[in-house]
Amino acid sequence: MSKNSNLRSVIETTAVVIGSFVAAIVLIVLLTKDYSSGAAQAPAKLVDAPTTQPVAQVAVADETTSDETASGSIDAKKIIAANCAMCHEGGLMGSPKIRNAEQWAPRIAQGKDTLVLNAINGIRQMPARGGNAKLSDEEVAAAVIDMANASGANF
Repeated sequence: MSKNSNLRSVIETTAVVIGSFVAAIVLIVLLTKDYSSGAAQAPAKLVDAPTTQPVAQVAVADETTSDETASGSIDAKKIIAANCAMCHEGGLMGSPKIRNAEQWAPRIAQGKDTLVLNAINGIRQMPARGGNAKLSDEEVAAAVIDMANASGANF
């Protein structure tokens, strides 16, 4: 084959590829254009009033996580209800259930300080501070002591 033949083949192939792209774009534009009226139509206006209702609502805990009362004492029950009960009431992810002395016995045997440090720093699948970084060390300790005492400890 000659150079002219090869050059002609490359030019023809390039022309076919470019022509195909242009034809595809023109076809897409023609198929998606609305011809229902002669004038250009504005996009449909959204209805001001909502026509659907949400499926569910999420209640987020109050950002003020300090559960200290006016007297300065810590309400461990509130801390447990807001942060600990989700896992420790049902035993999720291997957590010991509150009021189950058998599950808490090995932990109680480690001592109060170890239990509190593990709750503050996190252990195994339990996140530090029960997942609430805003809890103080004292609040975490109060919750741990309350749960342990309810489960057979005497701290």
